Amino acid sequence: QVQLAESGGGSVQAGGSLRLSCAASAYTINANCMAWFRQIPGKEREGVAAISGSFREYYRDSVKGRFTISRDNAERTLYLKMNGLTPADSAIYYCASSGPTSWGTCTSPLEVKDYKFWGQGTQVTVSS
Repeated sequence: QVQLAESGGGSVQAGGSLRLSCAASAYTINANCMAWFRQIPGKEREGVAAISGSFREYYRDSVKGRFTISRDNAERTLYLKMNGLTPADSAIYYCASSGPTSWGTCTSPLEVKDYKFWGQGTQVTVSS
C-alpha cells in the first residue's frame, strides 16, 4: 500500500508558476511509474505527466514545454513544475503511483487504469 500526499497548489494569475510536490509513504518508489493527473468537476480525470523508474518523461500535448515532471527517489517525492499557467490549467491535481512494475516501466502513462494508488488532490486555480 502506498499513501500519497500532494502539496503546493494554490491560486496564481495567468502566466505564473507553481510547483506541486507529492510525498509517498512507501519504503521505496524506485520501481513505480509515477504521474500527475488533473480533474475539473464534471469532467473525466486526465493524465498530465508521468515519469518512469528510469526517468523517462511523458506529457499531454497541452502542457509540453510548460510543465516538467521530476522525481527524487531518495526522498520518495514526485514533483510537477508548472510554468506559463493559463486558466485552462485550473483543476484539482492528483498524484498517482502504479505500484511496483518491471523496472518502473509506465505501460500507459497517461491513462487512469495504469495507477493503483492516488493522493487526495491539491487545487490549482489560475485567474486571467
